Amino acid sequence: MKINHALAMALSALSAGILISCVKPADDNKAAEVDSQVEQGSAAPKTGENATVNGSADKNAEKIVTVDISAEVGKTYLTHVANDIVIPAYTDAAKQSDLLHDLAQKQCQKAPVTGDELQALRDQWLVLAQAWANAEMVNFGPATASMSNLYINYYPDERGLIHKGVADLITANPKLTAEQLTNESAIVQGVPGLEEVLYANDSLDSGQCAYVISASSALSTRLKDIEKNWQQNATKLLAIDKTAESDQGLNQWFNSLLSLLETMKTNAIEQPLGLSGKAKGHLPAATAEQSRAIINAKLATLNKAMTDPVLTAILGSNSENDVADNLSTALADTTTLLAQMPEDLATADKATQQELFDHLTSVTRLIKRQLIPALGLRVGFNSNDGD
Repeated sequence: MKINHALAMALSALSAGILISCVKPADDNKAAEVDSQVEQGSAAPKTGENATVNGSADKNAEKIVTVDISAEVGKTYLTHVANDIVIPAYTDAAKQSDLLHDLAQKQCQKAPVTGDELQALRDQWLVLAQAWANAEMVNFGPATASMSNLYINYYPDERGLIHKGVADLITANPKLTAEQLTNESAIVQGVPGLEEVLYANDSLDSGQCAYVISASSALSTRLKDIEKNWQQNATKLLAIDKTAESDQGLNQWFNSLLSLLETMKTNAIEQPLGLSGKAKGHLPAATAEQSRAIINAKLATLNKAMTDPVLTAILGSNSENDVADNLSTALADTTTLLAQMPEDLATADKATQQELFDHLTSVTRLIKRQLIPALGLRVGFNSNDGD
């Protein structure tokens, strides 16, 4: 098995016992406030203090011993995150959008497009939607700073604007180009707009074909711009050059993953399924009836990041914590449950829907109360935080 350079560096150093040492538990009277609400990405002091839940002593909470991450290990890990997790996610999303664009050009040479040709476009859309679900985990950086994420995935569309907006746009401009689409609002672009056209119609006319070709091209351009920005500015975006003085990069990364999970729990499961009250909004890929595929893609991304060998090696330097094993088990249990659910999560029974939500809540708590404290970081503020 081929081992990438960053991973080899980290594991080699860790096995030699050079870069990371375990910090002894500090006095119980000097507990760190794990759930302190600080802005995401802010530098947290490196500490060996035991963490408590919600800033107070919890007799039932596991005492977490913080690992001491050296500047060199921090730099190695964050470089690995950029080169082997973040950038490839955007690269794949752009690639899948290009493939949809190429396929649309081929299938739309003669309208209407129906049957197997339409199904092939739908199948490629689903691969694209899953690829974006992977990249969407990066809740900071050029995608969010430029608000491109809204043009890629306008969700949740609680007022149903996409359906009417896309139909009106195609009617008004049946020969739409990618350049023209770029100047339109976010509600008629990206993954949801393509889903609307491909799944809400039994066939595609010439105007709808023009939309699919233009929307996939415009989407590819946005994704490639984000990818290029990350390639050129990863050091700054993840504060890779500041590991000796702060935990800014680590804070940004892990709070981004936590934010992804909390937002997914609330906007993509709890609210649309009405688990805590009246149903609000809709499941992801609701028109395509493929919500399970999108949730599964997000969960797979979270699993990849949380069970990453370099991170596992860092956590494993402290034998007093079972953080890595706890996370791996919880994620595996959630993935197994999800695999047993129908493609359209709305058709699952309420008990199973609630069980999925509860599993994700457990994962959230493990990240907040075990992983983040073990890394000496702090939980950033998230308005969806409700576990």
